[in-house]
Amino acid sequence: MDGSDIFELSIRSQNELRELVGTPHQAVVKKSVAQLDERTQDFISMSPLVFISTSSAEGKCDVSPRGDQPGFVHILDERRLMIPEKPGNRRGDSMFNILSNPHAGLLFLIPGLHEVLRINGRACVVKTADVMPKWPANQEPPLLSVVVEVEECFIHCSRALNKSQIWDVDTWPSKENLPSAAEMFQAHLKINGYTLKE
Repeated sequence: MDGSDIFELSIRSQNELRELVGTPHQAVVKKSVAQLDERTQDFISMSPLVFISTSSAEGKCDVSPRGDQPGFVHILDERRLMIPEKPGNRRGDSMFNILSNPHAGLLFLIPGLHEVLRINGRACVVKTADVMPKWPANQEPPLLSVVVEVEECFIHCSRALNKSQIWDVDTWPSKENLPSAAEMFQAHLKINGYTLKE
């Protein structure tokens, strides 16, 4: 089949989709809370990596990672957390999306743990010093941070990470067989007709 026709096969309604996926158990529905309880805070404090998903007002989506030492995401209170924005490539995709569509989804991981923590909520971009004027002495305070006010918070089952064997070192491909990020970067520049000057 021609790939251009694939959207003609797409499911069009919530009812049609629900008939195919079924109805979730009440325990799955009720596990979502709108707060950061003690156990959730412990999970976040041990996570060195979170993926943040955003979309613009036009629906342009983005998912990008944020990582540092465990505890780099700050719990402000039972409803709000803050993710520091460290200096990077200056694209600012997540932050610009939040300016036009103030919502974000977060996915927290802990190495070796197959369950992940999902948080969805209202988001904003702040000057870090306005929210946390006192910063840990051993850390460089970032200029900007993303604050998320929790609307949904729940633990996600281990199936995906179990199936992927992501934490099983024996299943990892050898380094010489891994894709080259530098080659991909150069190839994509070439597609767009841009040559990086040395």
